[in-house]
Amino acid sequence: MIPKIPVVSLLRAATGIFFNPKPVKLILGLGNPGARYADTRHNLGARAVLQLAHDLNLTLTHTSHQALWGRGRCQGEDVILALPQTFMNLSGVSAQSLIHYFKIPLDRIIIVSDDLALPLGRLRLRADGSAGGHNGLKSIMECLGTAQFARLRLGLGAAPAGWNTADYVLAPFKAEESTAVGECLTRAAKILSCWIMEGLPAAMRAANG
Repeated sequence: MIPKIPVVSLLRAATGIFFNPKPVKLILGLGNPGARYADTRHNLGARAVLQLAHDLNLTLTHTSHQALWGRGRCQGEDVILALPQTFMNLSGVSAQSLIHYFKIPLDRIIIVSDDLALPLGRLRLRADGSAGGHNGLKSIMECLGTAQFARLRLGLGAAPAGWNTADYVLAPFKAEESTAVGECLTRAAKILSCWIMEGLPAAMRAANG
């Protein structure tokens, strides 16, 4: 009896295409779109993803799903880096569209955001949790109907006395903060690379240790 050859094997032999059985990973950096907001505190998450894109030599050229995004490979892992082009409080619309279109499981998603509750330069990675008052995370939870996704928070520090919180997060960093911000972005990109290649537990040890 001649053994049956699986269709996938026949396709591989005929086309040379080898299918990756693992779903793509998604890294979503939160911020507000446009040059006006690019260097504000609230865009620290988006800037971390841009730093990672630079490190991976990956360009974000696609403009669908209400996001600016790019897709590439990192140590054999298929990954999408994306920046929602909605405003912060509608980030979930873009996240939901990307996740549904590419059929991405929640355990292969990580959201990168700023956090007023952490000192400037402090990073914290969690597997799930509350929005912590962050409107971008809140929107994603509402659109996905769950909080069961990883999030990397980058500290801003609390608004100084006399500052309105909204004004503070929409203001640029001070010149004297530039070194701390640069170090934060470099470290965040390394932690995200660790998440891509080694998974969440390893990345949590690197971020939270």
